[in-house]
Amino acid sequence: MRLIVDASPFDSMSAMHFASRTEFGYELSPFGDALQRAKQHSEFIDLTVSNPTRCRFDYSAIPLNTLASEASLHYDANALGMLSARIAVAGLYSGIDAERILLTASTSEAYGFLFKLLCEPGDAILVPSPSYPLFDLLARLHDVELIKYPLVYHDGWQIDPASLEAAVTERTRAIIAIHPNNPTGHYCSGMDRAVLDDVAQRYGLPLIVDEVFLDYSVEDSAPSFAKADAPVLTFVMGGLSKLLALPQMKLAWTVVCGSDQEVTNALQRLEIITDTFLSVATPVQAALPAWLSVRAQIQQQILERVTANLIALDNLIRGTVVSRLRVEGGWCVVLRVPAVMDDVALAISLLDQAHVAVHPGSFYGFPSKGWLVVSLLGNPAQFAEGLQRMLQLL
Repeated sequence: MRLIVDASPFDSMSAMHFASRTEFGYELSPFGDALQRAKQHSEFIDLTVSNPTRCRFDYSAIPLNTLASEASLHYDANALGMLSARIAVAGLYSGIDAERILLTASTSEAYGFLFKLLCEPGDAILVPSPSYPLFDLLARLHDVELIKYPLVYHDGWQIDPASLEAAVTERTRAIIAIHPNNPTGHYCSGMDRAVLDDVAQRYGLPLIVDEVFLDYSVEDSAPSFAKADAPVLTFVMGGLSKLLALPQMKLAWTVVCGSDQEVTNALQRLEIITDTFLSVATPVQAALPAWLSVRAQIQQQILERVTANLIALDNLIRGTVVSRLRVEGGWCVVLRVPAVMDDVALAISLLDQAHVAVHPGSFYGFPSKGWLVVSLLGNPAQFAEGLQRMLQLL
């Protein structure tokens, strides 16, 4: 006798289901494909390099022996981070208490925690444009919509007040500012800050301010947004990736500023979020006070490299069809080039013909013609050689 079993309702499912937020598309883009080809060439020069550990800086000032201290063997499961590390971070700012600081493994993680804190699925965050494309992915992974507010360029970048306010909707939950911006190098001016505070106050929105490049002033500078009595709830980010050029050490921080009540409410919720992950390793937290004390020795090397490469760039483009925008701070420079072809096609052409990598401006939100972005971190000789090859094709 044969046993007859009803077909399972799941038999018709032919493939595993994955969340739609992870449908990224996994084939290389035309630019990515060209980049892979160019990297195989012996004369390849990367004018987009942003990893400082590949740029031959001298890290001997970093006391790596602190990673082997006995403190690294003691697990302090403090959700906001070891107090000694937070006290060290507080020393980077004026009038900030360590109790208002939380540690994360990266600023990307900090953004994720703040999106969790502030947003329901489908809520919106305002983000400047141009800016770094990572925000698109972070927002997607946290079911948050990005609404871009434009930065305008007139003798330097600035926030347009009308455009910022027009971007606010009933679903807006925060405003992101990048100080200085990547890749424009734009520091928020006093007027920009007044505009941000005004819109944030009138619409009841917190500010999220990314200051990872704050210490790298080139043609201008500006102070931190971190003020204990900030007029609106403000989350100010920094981290070792840029401050000490140590992206591999995976430690960042967020300073929570504003009224005592708002800060307390935010930190109570963030403490639960961070306690769920406890992502920051103990050794790097234990080493942080000693590492921060030598930051000037690392930063000086980077500033000298950036400045030297910027001077070389100015000399090379003088009298050519290429010009550049102001570089107030950071590691990148935006180039204005003849708008005769799509910038991605132009970047691919440079890869295929000159074996030189540059970023199309459209990657960052610039119009699709007339803009390229290069890094100022690279080896000076290779930087100059790469620029010369680029100029020959423009």
